[in-house]
Amino acid sequence: MAATLGTGSPCGACKFLRRKCTPDCIFAPYFCSEQGPARFASIHKVFGASNVSKLLHHVAVADRCEAVVSIAYEAQARIKDPVLGCVAHIFALQQQVQTTRVNKS
Repeated sequence: MAATLGTGSPCGACKFLRRKCTPDCIFAPYFCSEQGPARFASIHKVFGASNVSKLLHHVAVADRCEAVVSIAYEAQARIKDPVLGCVAHIFALQQQVQTTRVNKS
């Protein structure tokens, strides 16, 4: 499954890392050849390819897609706010809830 739909091109992660994509590539199902390199770049910058690979190996195959989505979200959040990451978004949502409650009362 390393070659995207049998085209022979590497997955987005392998393309970004400039390495040969193997048939058992852990990243191939989740990072397509076209959009994958840009998506993987932030993940690699924040967490590192090796750490993400190890993490995905510990996640059940059925849950890996959700794990990749979560990792990508957290990586983007960490790039925007290196200190708080996605917690900054949670704080903003909590503030909106408080404001709404005050305005409603």
